[in-house]
Amino acid sequence: MTPTLNQTEKTLVLVSAIVASSMAFIDGTALNVALPALQRSLDLKGSQLLWIVNGYTLFLAALMLIAGSLGDVFGKKRIFMFGITCFTICSIVCGFSPSGNFLIVARCLQGIGGAFMVPGSLALITASFPQEERGKAIGTWSMFSAFTTILGPVLGGYLAGEGLWRMIFFLNVPLGILSLLLLWFKVREPSPIKNIHPDWWGGLFSTLALSGIAFGFIQASEKGFGVWWIWLSIASGLIFFMIFLKIEKRINRPMLPLALFDSSTFSGANLMTLFVYGALSLVLFFIPLNLIQIQGYPEKLAGLAILPFGGLIAILARTSGKWTDRIGAKTPLIIGPLITGLSFLSMSWIGITDGFTDFWTTFFPALLLGGVGMGLTVVPLTTAVMNCVTDENAGIASGVNNTISRLANVLTLAIFGAFALLYFQDDLAESIPNLDLSAQQTEYLLQNSDQLAETAAPDSWGAETQTQVRQRVQQSFINTFNLLCIITSLLCAAGAFISWRMISGRPKTVHLD
Repeated sequence: MTPTLNQTEKTLVLVSAIVASSMAFIDGTALNVALPALQRSLDLKGSQLLWIVNGYTLFLAALMLIAGSLGDVFGKKRIFMFGITCFTICSIVCGFSPSGNFLIVARCLQGIGGAFMVPGSLALITASFPQEERGKAIGTWSMFSAFTTILGPVLGGYLAGEGLWRMIFFLNVPLGILSLLLLWFKVREPSPIKNIHPDWWGGLFSTLALSGIAFGFIQASEKGFGVWWIWLSIASGLIFFMIFLKIEKRINRPMLPLALFDSSTFSGANLMTLFVYGALSLVLFFIPLNLIQIQGYPEKLAGLAILPFGGLIAILARTSGKWTDRIGAKTPLIIGPLITGLSFLSMSWIGITDGFTDFWTTFFPALLLGGVGMGLTVVPLTTAVMNCVTDENAGIASGVNNTISRLANVLTLAIFGAFALLYFQDDLAESIPNLDLSAQQTEYLLQNSDQLAETAAPDSWGAETQTQVRQRVQQSFINTFNLLCIITSLLCAAGAFISWRMISGRPKTVHLD
């Protein structure tokens, strides 16, 4: 049915969607830069840092598709408002968190709100605007989304530098209230409520699958892989995932229509998303830790340092879109990931520098190259996905791809984040014999090495010993970071290979029943 909203209501829908989405985009990118300050403030272990990021993304990825179905049942505006309310309340709880574990739980709950809010914004825009106006509306939303994503690291760096990392969460409150007021008083429900049944079992088992896998790997970073319940958690997650696939194959209205993957291009584009976006999330998690805790950048400068990366993605979006229209998505999706992989590889050569004075000859060229690579990837990827389906199924296809991009964040941070923490601890343990430490001092360092770059000798050890320990911790972190950069470059190369083998210049359209 054609939306019946007038022009003012449609404008207010767009404004409310932009304001609400800004909360999620700023929150995500700003928090990465503030992680070192947050770790110092709450005395967090490395595994807790992983959970603070992954707890949110886990529930966002697991519930995003079923949240879209609930929008069809209960109304897109109503579900969107529920997501905003949940996200805003949980942001307040996050801001007042007294401990790391408390913040982890609050972030998981915030992810539930995000799952209803982020896709709900686009669903509401799609339902509110007729097809001839929809492209312009989504383009406007995308432009502001890119701007807030770029603004996030700068804002996070500034607030962290001022000792105000909690404000990253509190800033969501006025934005959430403004969105709710606009929606409540000025916007009507744009589309009729459908008599359908959400895929509750699919949502349950997808959440259990992701939780089991993520919990197992992240806890392995603290306990090691020698604990039986670590393997039980991972195995349970894999079993739940197979049950989820079986449910999606049999149910009438699945949250993940497996028929979409009959298209080689759709499968390839989403598999490439898993590799490239996973690599991206891993690098963006560890770069702020490197810049601030190892290279000695002030938080404010660390936020600005990441700005060229996001800026180039936004600048090149329009150009890469035109290029895709002219030659198709296949070539950009080969070249873009290769350039991104080369960017990550170049970071593997960077050791301990003299701080921000060396930025222009070390991290700056690599971040510029990464911005070019991702700038050439983002729009062609969306185009490849959308070209595989009819207009009626565009929302489902977009939801699947968005879910997989979040799933990539969860899996890579859980698996490679755990690997990174274990590698750091082993590397530090191997270098400790080179220091003149007692058995008691050695044991102390090994027990506290789960704090990654925040591992330090106490003041009672003396200035010379503290300096030696600090140098070893820095070198172990650099060794870990450099290895991760090599791994992420290989993931990007795999993404380019997948694009070459699976993505077609003219993909066939998949028709869902």
